[in-house]
Amino acid sequence: MPPCRQYRNRTHNSSRRRYTITTSYVHRYTMESWRKLRARIETTKLPEDVDDGLERLEDYIQRWRSVRIIYFTMFLMALGFSIILTGIWPFLSELDPNAGKEFMGLIVAANPLAQMIFSPIFGWWGNKLGTIRLPLLISLGLFTIASALYSSLELVGDNAKYWMLISRFLIGVSSANIALCRSYLSAATRLSERTHAVSMVSLAQVLGFIIGPGLQALVTPLGRQGYIWLWGGMHVNMYTASGWINVVMSMSNFVMFLPFIFQEHKIAAREIMVLQGGTSERDTWKAIKPNYLSAWTLIVAFFVLVFNFVLLETLGTSLTMDMFAWTNDEALSYMGICMAVAAIISLVTFVLIEPMCKLFAERFVLIWGGFSLMVIGRLLYIPWGPDPPKLAAAYNASANLSSSDPIYLGCPPTQDWCPDLPALTLTQFILGFALTSVGYPIGVTLIQTIFSKVLGPRPQGVWMGMLTGAGCLSRVMGPVFVVSIYTRLGTYWTFGFTSVMMIVSMIWLLCSNRLLIPPTIDNLAKVVELQELHKPNDKSNADANLAIDDDADELLAPSKSIQIVNSSKT
Repeated sequence: MPPCRQYRNRTHNSSRRRYTITTSYVHRYTMESWRKLRARIETTKLPEDVDDGLERLEDYIQRWRSVRIIYFTMFLMALGFSIILTGIWPFLSELDPNAGKEFMGLIVAANPLAQMIFSPIFGWWGNKLGTIRLPLLISLGLFTIASALYSSLELVGDNAKYWMLISRFLIGVSSANIALCRSYLSAATRLSERTHAVSMVSLAQVLGFIIGPGLQALVTPLGRQGYIWLWGGMHVNMYTASGWINVVMSMSNFVMFLPFIFQEHKIAAREIMVLQGGTSERDTWKAIKPNYLSAWTLIVAFFVLVFNFVLLETLGTSLTMDMFAWTNDEALSYMGICMAVAAIISLVTFVLIEPMCKLFAERFVLIWGGFSLMVIGRLLYIPWGPDPPKLAAAYNASANLSSSDPIYLGCPPTQDWCPDLPALTLTQFILGFALTSVGYPIGVTLIQTIFSKVLGPRPQGVWMGMLTGAGCLSRVMGPVFVVSIYTRLGTYWTFGFTSVMMIVSMIWLLCSNRLLIPPTIDNLAKVVELQELHKPNDKSNADANLAIDDDADELLAPSKSIQIVNSSKT
């Protein structure tokens, strides 16, 4: 055999051996990684920190499966609100060019208004039934129908804008199940698990708010024409695709709540009962009275925080089109990119919340990590540009020669403040958006965490309905604020007012931070013991019982309590 051929054969055989060895190694590594992943997913024994006899392994697995389904539900409800925000104005303009921004504000506000009205009702309903399955199944069915209605608006004719209003209101009614989800999360997690669980459910909700506009940006290439399916009965384009995404996801969520998948396991009241040595879960939580001032402080803080976030999300598309003269397509695309980046930032932030709360008290992380960044983010939106924004009439009044209707890019002449106020710079917009993407997740997570701990192990459906209602009220007022303040008075008044709102809230939290410390298990046990020592059978016993109540109030006073999870840090 010629030497050159022998060399080629040796080279070929060597290459085959290297390929075989590499393939074998990759296969073994992949299989080993898969086995490790399955071992982590398939829990074979209770973790050491919860192996205390309160629940069996099977109950633990089912409990956490139900909690993860709650995560997905919260994500979907937030997605249902946000996925249309960046596209609602151009969609409404095409359906009815005479609708105007005022009607757009009503449409955006319809969702949170319905949610605000029905959240306490859903919370009460869940408490009354003792289960959340039936209310959630009904609400998800309504969510599916309302989303399909939104995606079919091009088929309804002249009254499309009113049908859009109805569809958003119905989606808001169905989204009131968030109160049930938060209530169940508080009941289905131990105190040691609460911060992590609320962090994850808040992550799911914030990602829903942020990913929604990103999904809208992804379907933008479908264009205005899109595709027509089912013999003209189903239009899928850059506006309606978002509604069909909601339909598919809500149908899958409905299946998750069927009995063979979702099984409720409530452990919070049982944990407190065992720690106190009690015999009745109901008597245990009834003996613990929540600090109402703490609860209402957190509700107001939640309102302020969500108001500022939703205002930015609602105003984002219109603001960028006014300040930077972006077209509809550019605004949808660029805002989608901003939202996607913000989702990544929020994801990292949520992962860091639990480690931060191990180093510092939760209330301090809330104030200095959440509210302070939101304050700076709002101050950054007060414009400092050297020139006013580009005026639409001068910029593009005659440039659009290919269309019968001119397209005006820039700050519209109907907003009288446009020629007089400086423009917001792109650097300001990006920095403020980034700070909001960090501060909002921290704030909304820790408010819910501290709120559930302050309330104790009692059924929290109605209280969570009030917290959800506060967030919804802020989302109702956001669009109204855009119409009444931004459109008429401009950026100075809009972001100046919101900055003052955030600063006042932060100062109040600093002054009342002791109210945010939930009572300890030891103090709660002493309260129950004191309350059971005497019964007011006669006047003397009644006087003694009054003294005992005074002692109990002193034990539950925030100034003499320490936080359960962060007792060494507070």
